[in-house]
Amino acid sequence: MNPQEKTTFGRRLGIAVVALAVIVLLIAVLQVDRHPRTDDATVRANAIAFAPEVEGRLTKLLVQDNQVVRKGDLLFEIDPRPYEYALAQARADQATLEGQINDERRRIATEQSAVGTARAGVLSSKSGISASEANYQASQAAVERANAAQTSANAQLKFAQNDYDRIAPLLAKHYVTTQQVDQAQTVLRVAQEAAHQASSQLLQSQAQASMALATKQAAEAGFQASQSKLGEAVHTVDTLETLMAQRPNRAAKLQQAELNLEWCQVRAPFDGYVTNMNISEGAYAHPGTPIFTLIDTTTWWVLANYRESKLKHIQPGMHVEVYLMEHPSKRFNGVVDSVGRGVFPEDGGVTNGFPAVDRTLNWVHLSARFPVRIRVTDPNPDLFRVGATAITVVR
Repeated sequence: MNPQEKTTFGRRLGIAVVALAVIVLLIAVLQVDRHPRTDDATVRANAIAFAPEVEGRLTKLLVQDNQVVRKGDLLFEIDPRPYEYALAQARADQATLEGQINDERRRIATEQSAVGTARAGVLSSKSGISASEANYQASQAAVERANAAQTSANAQLKFAQNDYDRIAPLLAKHYVTTQQVDQAQTVLRVAQEAAHQASSQLLQSQAQASMALATKQAAEAGFQASQSKLGEAVHTVDTLETLMAQRPNRAAKLQQAELNLEWCQVRAPFDGYVTNMNISEGAYAHPGTPIFTLIDTTTWWVLANYRESKLKHIQPGMHVEVYLMEHPSKRFNGVVDSVGRGVFPEDGGVTNGFPAVDRTLNWVHLSARFPVRIRVTDPNPDLFRVGATAITVVR
C-alpha cells in the first residue's frame, strides 16, 4: 500500500470513527431523553415519632437504638399502678351508681302505690270539698229559714202579749169574760213556746252552719295535704331520672380509665427500625414528648429530582430501575407514584403587594427540578436506609 492509499485509508477511517461516535452519541442522547435518569435521588420511608399518650415513669424499655421490631412487639411500658387505681375507682363509682339506681327502683316501686294513694286522696278531698260546700250552703239556708221563723214567732209572741195585756185588766171591770182572758193567756203561752222553739232552732241551725264551715275548711286543708303528698311522691319518682342521667358520665370515666391503662403498654404498629433513641429506662415520660422514632420498613420509596425537560417522558405507573449508591450492583424495581406539581420559585418574592422582578437577565437558564415519587416494589429492608443516595432510570 503506497503512501497515497495509506493517507486515503486513514482519512476514511477517521471519518468512520467520527461518524460512529456521532451515532453512538445520538443513540445515547436519545436513550437518555427517552429513559431519563438522575442521581439526585434519596431513599425515603414513612416514620413516626413515638410519644406516650399518658405520663409516668418508664418501668420497661424493651428496644435499643437501630433495633428491628415486628408488628405487635412491646416497645416500652409506663408504670401502670396509678391508672390501675383510677380504673378501680371508676369501676367502684359505677357500681355505686348502679346500686343507688337499684335501691331507688325498689323504693319507687313502693312510692308508686303512694302516688296512686295520693291521687285517690286528692280526688277524695275534692269530693269532700264539694260535699262540705253543699252542706255548708244547706246549713246557711237552714239558718236563714230559722231566722225567719224566729222573726215570725217573735211577732206572734208580741201580738199575743199585747192582746193579753189589753184583755187581762178588763176582767176586773167585767168588760171581758174569764174565758176570753184564758184564751188570750193560752195564745200567749203558745206564742211563747213557738218563739222559744224558733230561737232553739236558730241556734241549732247556726251551730250546724259552724260545723259545716269547719268541715269545709278541713276538707280544703285535706285537699292541700293530698296535693302535697302527691307532689312528694312524684318528686321521689323523678329522682331516678337524675341518677339515670349520671350513667353516661360514669361509663365515659370508666372507658377513659381503661384506655389510659391500655396506653401504659406501647406496641409497634408495624415492622420497622428503632432510631433516634435518647431516653433510658426509669425516665419520666410526658404525653406528646417523643421518645424515639420508628421507621416503617413495609413501604420504601425514592424521591428523585428530574429536570423539567425530562418530565414529559415520566408518567405515573411507569417502571423505574433503582440503584443504591451503597450497593450499585444491585438493581431494584420501582413504579412512578406521582410527579411533583410545584417547587418554590427563587424569584417569587413580593414587595408591598407586588411581584419583585429582577431587571437583569441571565444568559444561561438552569432547568428547574421537580420531585418524582417512586415506590420501590421489591425493597430489601436490610439494604435500604432513609436518606441514602439512589440512582433512578425510568424505563
